[in-house]
Amino acid sequence: MYRSFYKLHGKPFSLLPDPAFFYISGKHRKALAKLRSGILNRAGITLITGEIGSGKTTLIQHLIHELESDVTIGLINNIHPRFDDLLEWVLQAFEIEVADTSDVKLHRAFVSFVKDQTTQGRTALLFVDEAQNMSAHVLEELRMLMNINVDYPSFQIVLAGQPELRDILERPDMRQFAQRIAVEHHLQSLDAEETEKYIKHRLAVAGGDPDLFDSEACELIFQHSQGVPRLVNSLCDTVLEYGYEEKKEIIDGALVRDILNDRRDGQLLALGEYDYSPKGTQMPDTDRAIPFREPAPRKPTRSLDDVLKTLSESLD
Repeated sequence: MYRSFYKLHGKPFSLLPDPAFFYISGKHRKALAKLRSGILNRAGITLITGEIGSGKTTLIQHLIHELESDVTIGLINNIHPRFDDLLEWVLQAFEIEVADTSDVKLHRAFVSFVKDQTTQGRTALLFVDEAQNMSAHVLEELRMLMNINVDYPSFQIVLAGQPELRDILERPDMRQFAQRIAVEHHLQSLDAEETEKYIKHRLAVAGGDPDLFDSEACELIFQHSQGVPRLVNSLCDTVLEYGYEEKKEIIDGALVRDILNDRRDGQLLALGEYDYSPKGTQMPDTDRAIPFREPAPRKPTRSLDDVLKTLSESLD
């Protein structure tokens, strides 16, 4: 097992979100600042988006652990395309038990809960992860729940989702929901320097040598993960397994290149179209940045201010 060989007391590159390994890059620090600002200023809805595996869930878990004791937290994180019965999920997230599950009784229970939170000077904060899987109908129900703040202004929502969530919110029929979003941020992937620091950080947290991966290895990992933390973790974990098998005390670029070649064909890992052999074999110009397959083009991310401006102009 590579953990023993590399003197690690934990698995540094698990695919499961773990706040203990959270690396606060400049991009994550900015995202945290936006989230904190939304909560402190009692923003009705705060929105954070990011690509798959960019660290949104870990970011939320980190924020939950640092929130003050006067915040009651509800979390919905298992949303799927057929997700429905929103109010039941909200009550369950806040651990509110209701014997009668009729719509009227559920709504009364929720109003009573928020009223009680307001009386106690507390904030009821609902985190919704993977919100891009919510239908427009369910999002509209979520917006309607915010109307409770007219009488009891202590209910807030933090939505986290993939960029597709913004596509939904740009639709004309979602303009009322978009207008409720007071704070929004898009979490970018790590750059090359941040990726290397991320790898070193996770190794150190796991009790290992932070310099186990040399600079060339980190550069190759960045090139083929595009700085997406989940992909970095997947590749690094595989590299450690190979390194253990070969009894490599230092993970170097040659090992990473061999692994990329081994896994290039027919793998789910997104690799480039070239052979990553040493200079002088199948790839003659390895001094340049290693080529990679470009992802499918996506239209540029627009801020919600731009969206609302466009909608306003279309209504004039």
